Amino acid sequence: MTNTKSPKKKKLRNAEYYDLTGQFDLLYSRSKSNQVFQNLMPIISSEENIRLAYRNIKSNKGSKTAGVDKKTILDLQKWETDKLIRHLQKRLNFYTPNQIRRVEIPKANGKTRPLGIPTIMDRLIQQAILQVLEPICEAKFHERSNGFRPNRSTENAMAQVYKIIQLQNLHYVVDIDIKGFFDNVSHGKLLKQMWTMGIRDKKLLKIISVMLKAEVAGIGFPEKGTPQGGIISPLLSNIVLNELDWWVASQWETMPTEHKYAVSSLSNGSHSRGATYLALKKTNLKECFIVRYADDFKIFCRKKKDAEKFFVAAEMWLEERLGLEISQEKSRVVNLKKQYSEFLGFKIRALPKGKTTKDKDKYVVSSFLSEKSKTKVKRELLQQIQYIQKPRNEKDEYLSVNIFNSMVIGMHNYYRMATNVNLDFQDIAFLVNRSLNYRLRERVKTKSELPQNGFVYKQYCKSRQMRYIKGRPLAAVGYVQHKSPMFKKAKINKYTPDGRALIHKNLMAVDTDILHYLMRNPIVNRSIEYNDNRLALYCTSQGKCAITKRLLEFGRIHCHHKTAIQDGGTDEYKNLILVDVDVHVLIHAVKGNVVREYVEKVKPDYYMRDKINRLRKKLSLETIESYL
Repeated sequence: MTNTKSPKKKKLRNAEYYDLTGQFDLLYSRSKSNQVFQNLMPIISSEENIRLAYRNIKSNKGSKTAGVDKKTILDLQKWETDKLIRHLQKRLNFYTPNQIRRVEIPKANGKTRPLGIPTIMDRLIQQAILQVLEPICEAKFHERSNGFRPNRSTENAMAQVYKIIQLQNLHYVVDIDIKGFFDNVSHGKLLKQMWTMGIRDKKLLKIISVMLKAEVAGIGFPEKGTPQGGIISPLLSNIVLNELDWWVASQWETMPTEHKYAVSSLSNGSHSRGATYLALKKTNLKECFIVRYADDFKIFCRKKKDAEKFFVAAEMWLEERLGLEISQEKSRVVNLKKQYSEFLGFKIRALPKGKTTKDKDKYVVSSFLSEKSKTKVKRELLQQIQYIQKPRNEKDEYLSVNIFNSMVIGMHNYYRMATNVNLDFQDIAFLVNRSLNYRLRERVKTKSELPQNGFVYKQYCKSRQMRYIKGRPLAAVGYVQHKSPMFKKAKINKYTPDGRALIHKNLMAVDTDILHYLMRNPIVNRSIEYNDNRLALYCTSQGKCAITKRLLEFGRIHCHHKTAIQDGGTDEYKNLILVDVDVHVLIHAVKGNVVREYVEKVKPDYYMRDKINRLRKKLSLETIESYL
């Protein structure tokens, strides 16, 4: 639920680790200059790209989900590196996908959503292809396409919506719901769109074609659609709807004018075409702007008659160009001055700014959680309280409280974009607190007898709504404030040196995705004190390794005892440090070949070696230099 993008940033660091950034930068710049690509397979099947693909998927949450062959990332880990690379290269030469496992995921409305899960080996191949296609496609995608793209999020989409309503004063919105989008994508049309984008490697297009037609276990061979669950599917869906983005833009934004007006550059790297728009407003053209997140999109218009015409035009265009139908029940034209329009879990409308003569024609955004979102938040929190109510043991109770806190923080981080988020969460808090008082009764307290110094406490302890269980806080559900959604800085781009520098600068903040992961996954055989201090260490170190000062990644975070437990050490905060897994191995290594291997991996400088040696001394081990 958070708006952080850590997995995408982690992939950026991985690309740098395997020295592929230059290759991806070149693909991006060539695509920007409208060059064509006829020989992409050597890059896709290269040893470095396959190694990068493995590194990117191994910590993916879905990597432990099995396909029809019942194999996961744990099975891939058993392969020798060279053998795995040769196996994938051989498969790419004569690619035939394995069957896809079909899973039905329940939805809030009682219906189900089908997921197609390829085998882990096919997912690795898809990741290798994705890494090469993404920079090419990114150069072609529209600025207001926000879903499943690097360094973009729902927050950016909401910022664009707020600007169009509040600053540009476009208050008629065309709401269109595509009926079963992912199940109805035309394979032939998609391949033609890729060809138009400049992706003209026939062998690669053939591989993607057979991927799309891969047999679904128990159902057969699909004639259309992209299976949700495949790694490459989100990119392919964006390729399909990219044509829609640019068609809408061509009706107004990119319409050529007789006189070429100056384009001003803004401080954030974006460009303003204000002079062009002023000239276009003097014509009879329909003013319109699109904002899209995956297959969920809105088209904003200034006049009702323009919106009505656009509704009909968009319906016809989707059917004729993409072969997609719209849901008549869910599609309509909305006057935001009179009705709400739902988008990404929010309901949005425009309200008069004030009652004065000066403000009578000005409107501002008013937004709430949608009823569906509100119901979902209530249901999930009340269900988690039931888990806290009947823990199997103290550690189970600790984990249940941590998960509750993680859920509340994640929900706040996402929904605080709503201007009236405090009102919605006060309503939710009333039910949650009533459930806490009823189900936990004597266990829940309104005051804690213990000092509160952790990460949750600083944000929530000011609230009188705070509740505690055995001194551990339960994050206050109603304690949330609105935060205006932010635009993506135009200069941020993982495929340019300057853009990457800005991304790295943003990595200084604590990664809440990893923090939530640590909260939900305490070390089972360790004390509660140990797991609490593990969270505190992650926050105070800003998510960095205590030795290398590099950002810690999913699956690589180890908590080291300075003085070992068997030597009288404790789980108190001052006896613990967070380090990368390779550093931890180096601290404990006693065999010369292991020390040399991990010195090569970590590449410690003089100061790092000094810290490692001091930690080794506490364990009565020799310095690493004595093994070199």
